[in-house]
Amino acid sequence: MGAAPFSRVLRTKLSLAKPAVHAAAALLWRPDGLRPRYLAYLGAMHALVRASVPLMERAVARCEAAPPGDPVARPLARYLRRHIEEERGHDDWLLADLALAGGDAAAVRAALPPTAVAVLTGAPYYWVEHHHPAVLLGYMAALEGNAPAGWLAEHLAAGTGLPDAAFRTLRAHAALDSAHVAALDRVLDRLPLTGPQRTAVSVGALHTVSGLARLLSELAARPARTAAAPSGGHR
Repeated sequence: MGAAPFSRVLRTKLSLAKPAVHAAAALLWRPDGLRPRYLAYLGAMHALVRASVPLMERAVARCEAAPPGDPVARPLARYLRRHIEEERGHDDWLLADLALAGGDAAAVRAALPPTAVAVLTGAPYYWVEHHHPAVLLGYMAALEGNAPAGWLAEHLAAGTGLPDAAFRTLRAHAALDSAHVAALDRVLDRLPLTGPQRTAVSVGALHTVSGLARLLSELAARPARTAAAPSGGHR
């Protein structure tokens, strides 16, 4: 028998870390104080999602600067360029949801992003810049593989009393990310990644899922007093 596809190996590794994410999410979405925690979640997710397109754009630039003999750079850049257009503007969706939920979108945009978000997104920036842009695939695999469940928007609407329109982003990502995961898995399996590059992608993925669990845990433990203070820093 041949070796298992890399996407399957990576998903198996990520599955071992999923219980921590699920436990943090269960605490985050507990019934008491649900509305302010949802506002805090939207603020934190805006800080996270607005890094997505710039991260991919930087990875494309690094691919374009790669040596001519790099067999990964060109097909990786093609995939990222397509995915950039699929993700563009999703940070604005989150601000629109937050405004409909009664939050202050301008204050969230201006606030210092949560430290957990900086830790979560900072490592991929470093690895893209100083190692290889393929590491970003691990970050993407972890986030898109932990998309909101399809039932979550209805659960939160019932628990918060907020209008259905305030959950647009949750609904969209629950619907879109399964297709994104499938497309990403095809890329992971088709790229001629070396053994060390696969290890780097796995490290990036596990760092990301650990950071996501940390972010959700902090949101669950420190419900925001206002939507403009999404748990960043030491407050």
